[in-house]
Amino acid sequence: MQVRKLFQGSTPLLVSIPHMGTYLPADIKQRLTPLGRTLPDTDWHLDQLYDFAPALGAGVLMSTHSRYVVDLNRAQEDTDLYPGQVKTGLCPLQTFDGEDIYAEGETPDDIEKINRIAAYWLPYHEALAAEIARIKSVFGYAILYDAHSIRAEVPRLFDGRLWDLNLGTAHDSTCDAAMSQAALAAAASGDYSAVLNKRFVGGHITRHYGRPAENVHAIQMELTWDLYMDAGAPYHYRADKADQLKPVLRAVLQSLLDWGRSRYGA
Repeated sequence: MQVRKLFQGSTPLLVSIPHMGTYLPADIKQRLTPLGRTLPDTDWHLDQLYDFAPALGAGVLMSTHSRYVVDLNRAQEDTDLYPGQVKTGLCPLQTFDGEDIYAEGETPDDIEKINRIAAYWLPYHEALAAEIARIKSVFGYAILYDAHSIRAEVPRLFDGRLWDLNLGTAHDSTCDAAMSQAALAAAASGDYSAVLNKRFVGGHITRHYGRPAENVHAIQMELTWDLYMDAGAPYHYRADKADQLKPVLRAVLQSLLDWGRSRYGA
């Protein structure tokens, strides 16, 4: 099974969705706990939520495999994204709530982790890097929007309740500050709370690929599940809620395209 799906767009904008995958290879699935097999930390239904993106001309890169196989938004060296806070890891061993993902004695060793990087992590990142390079060669610049979602309350990872829409740019080191402000204004234009660089400032993908000095601008969006789906198993998609959210997300993506045209003239 392919580890990623890529749909090329006709604009400088690429939407990356690294945590929506739900596939578990049989040799991994059989070693997970019953809870682990339910994949509670998936970024559910983001392909449906962003189904309007191609109509804007955006390309879309999506994962197919679960983040429990390997987390595509972590560095292959498995460095800490948020030093001093709970580390979820390149090959997670516990859920966000701290419950074991693997049955006793079944956790992956270092050799298996290396093999997972080669089999699952590298193909996604090779496709991502190649598509950014292709876009830049056509337009002279590229904009990467890394799409995520999470429960509004995860006490082990953060205090209290998240804002609805959480943009991150590693404090504007991954994109031009004017671009992030345009995105924030669009996010705040609806009935949802929106913030920039608060709890989530962007993961590995945003921080690694965002190189504004080289005309590659990256921004992450972490939004809360209850805006578009049921936050409890079996995690049903809620079209009634999603249809209210989509215009705001469309405005965010359009703001990135508009900024790019204003900044680069293309």
